[in-house]
Amino acid sequence: MTQANGPKFDNSYRRLPDRFFSAQMPTPVKAPALIRINRGLAEQLGISVAWLESEDGLQVLAGNRLAAGSDPIATVYAGHQFGGWNPRLGDGRAVLLGEVLDAEGRRYDIQLKGAGRTPYARGGDGRSPLGPVLREYIVSEAMAQLGVPTSRSLAAVTTGESVMRERPLPGGILTRVASSHIRIGTFQYFAGQGDLEAIRTLADHVIQRHYPATAGAARPYVALLEAVFDRQAKLIAQWQQLGFIHGVMNTDNMLVSGETIDYGPCAFIDNYQPDTVFSSIDVNGRYAFANQPGIAQWNLAWLARALLPLLDEDQDAAVKAAQQALDGFVRSYEAAYGELMRRKLGLNQHDAESEKLASTLLTLMADSEADYTLTFRRLAEVAATPPAEPETAGEGGASDSVASLYQLPESFGSWLEQWRERLERDGRDPVEVSRGMLAINPAFIPRNHLVEEVIRAAVDSGDLEPFHRLVDRLGQPYRYDAADARLASPPRPEQVVANTFCGT
Repeated sequence: MTQANGPKFDNSYRRLPDRFFSAQMPTPVKAPALIRINRGLAEQLGISVAWLESEDGLQVLAGNRLAAGSDPIATVYAGHQFGGWNPRLGDGRAVLLGEVLDAEGRRYDIQLKGAGRTPYARGGDGRSPLGPVLREYIVSEAMAQLGVPTSRSLAAVTTGESVMRERPLPGGILTRVASSHIRIGTFQYFAGQGDLEAIRTLADHVIQRHYPATAGAARPYVALLEAVFDRQAKLIAQWQQLGFIHGVMNTDNMLVSGETIDYGPCAFIDNYQPDTVFSSIDVNGRYAFANQPGIAQWNLAWLARALLPLLDEDQDAAVKAAQQALDGFVRSYEAAYGELMRRKLGLNQHDAESEKLASTLLTLMADSEADYTLTFRRLAEVAATPPAEPETAGEGGASDSVASLYQLPESFGSWLEQWRERLERDGRDPVEVSRGMLAINPAFIPRNHLVEEVIRAAVDSGDLEPFHRLVDRLGQPYRYDAADARLASPPRPEQVVANTFCGT
């Protein structure tokens, strides 16, 4: 086992009963090579960057060696996948190395994704092609920089081995970090077995780990349910305001911590259409963009069902408490989404008028197939400019404007007048309004065609420079630079990527 400057593990989940997981060593690989270390995240976790970049660190990241204190496991869970119940899933190709505490005492899982077969692999090879590793690194880190609660990527390595999919592909392993990997499906697994003791143990663990304030409530399990629902509502509101489509919102892909996880067939919308679907396996559009809030509530209803025996000894009272929590999710989502859209439009407060302005704008965007990200970015820029003057990016000047990439459609004319009238009534300094809007409306997102371009360069040519450049650029999504205009531009017709793939 390696020692100096590696992770300092404290493995609380490993101390739960054995039926929560299986002991699982990673499967060694032949010739690992480092792709990238997330230096900022490593420093936050108290892990030496120099160690991660060393031979010892590389061997741990590849699953060839264990760091001191690591006690690896694969966790078990169940889930509804595209609405169909699967009573036993689990980490089929992921190994949880252990947990670490950062400088502020926050607990994080460190997991190797693509580390070989486990008892839950269900016939799979337990490996990951390089492409999905790069996709998850790019998108998860972009989401973090956009302020969205998310799992993170600490490192990516190649394995020196091929993975067979439609054709042989280079293999990779992602080191994933999350505040835990406890899913709605984890509760569903034990509920499906009628294991009330395990449900209570898991709920107590989640309270202690993620929602300690609920422990002192008169009804702690009801308070837990309400807290999880509130966090999920705010998370989905973040997705919607950014135009992000998860693509595979199964109950086993939703963490009770309220973080985004499992960046398989995910994508960001280019031209806005609320029924947009990218996932190649979502043939019926179950997880289309507009459906995400409703699907989240549907998933959370299954969490409530799993927790019913803990909510109240009287079943009718338990069902009533669960329904109230579900109703609270709707209220929390609407409030969070309304507030985010209010900020995106630079308005003083969330009210009926702000909601109408936002909904009318989205209708206009859908009718004109407007680019979702650049529409809001241009609005942020023109907010600082009186309508009779040339539209620039305010104090930054034209070189900091996306105007050369995108102009608002003419059909927006009447709406723009109403919006400007509201801004004038709000009475704030236009430059300050613009500055606030620029801080929430990104110029750079991980556009699907760019992600695919990066993957092709790495897989087909072994060229990782486009990957590094894109990750670096997405590290500052709100600061536009004309030198990187290509990375902010919508895809040309021949660049559009209509389908994304899971990678399993």
